[in-house]
Amino acid sequence: MLSKIRLLKFSVGFSFSSPPQKKYCIPEVVTFAAKLRSQMGSASYATSSGSSLLFRQLFEKESSTYTYLLADLSHPHKPALLVDPVDKTVDRDISLVKELGLNLIYAINTHVHADHVTGTGLLKSKVPGLKSIISKASNAKADLFVETGDKICFGDLFLEVRATPGHTQGCVTYVTGDGPTQPQPRMAFTGDALLIRGCGRTDFQGGSSEQLYKSVHSQIFTLPKDTFLYPAHDYKGFSVTTVGEEMHYNPRLTKDEETFKTIMANLNLSYPKMIDVAVPANMVCGLQDIESKGS
Repeated sequence: MLSKIRLLKFSVGFSFSSPPQKKYCIPEVVTFAAKLRSQMGSASYATSSGSSLLFRQLFEKESSTYTYLLADLSHPHKPALLVDPVDKTVDRDISLVKELGLNLIYAINTHVHADHVTGTGLLKSKVPGLKSIISKASNAKADLFVETGDKICFGDLFLEVRATPGHTQGCVTYVTGDGPTQPQPRMAFTGDALLIRGCGRTDFQGGSSEQLYKSVHSQIFTLPKDTFLYPAHDYKGFSVTTVGEEMHYNPRLTKDEETFKTIMANLNLSYPKMIDVAVPANMVCGLQDIESKGS
């Protein structure tokens, strides 16, 4: 029902209410004839009316983290958002936003990361009006909190929020909108819930193999098979996969649930080297050391 769906809408002048009330926004109807151009981690989803989604995939090599930039080029203000920004690459990201003539309105995280400090805090200190977003279930600090069914609007485009806990309790996957006014094929930003030919570990931060298995199969594998999947990390040189590929080739999640749980229980992974720094920082939007980082 519509009453259960909250939408976070970009507004001219960067005026926001915080926390957001149960607001409803219906993007203008624009006929999309979507096509994908992909080269070196970047793409544009074009439309017959001239509207388009700008997309860039960015990389932070030390933690092997992907950050994603999305913007609505058809909107007069070119509103943009960043998914999973990293503190060490904030200046790079801001520079790119300025070069492309975009207005960065949101910095959003898929979960409380354990392997790097989020860039949302630094971005807030450098970009006036920027709002940080994370799931309500994460119990972390942010300007806006989302849960399943919410939609994050930027211009006439939006991301749908799907709860995908299991790697952590607060993991969510952000999915580009469905329908004639949204770009196709769809795209899903899966964080650590689903990696390319793998998945995030489940042995800390309230993780659960059983929960992760159910999350992926009910919230990600139910998307159209041509949906592009973009994870928060990759360690083998891959940049993108699809729902269909992972349903067929993922060596863990193609197994039955009990086999999956056995695999996850026997990974014998080392303790994350950044967890004692990253998790406390990310619980407060990466702001615990903001003065020294900004000096």
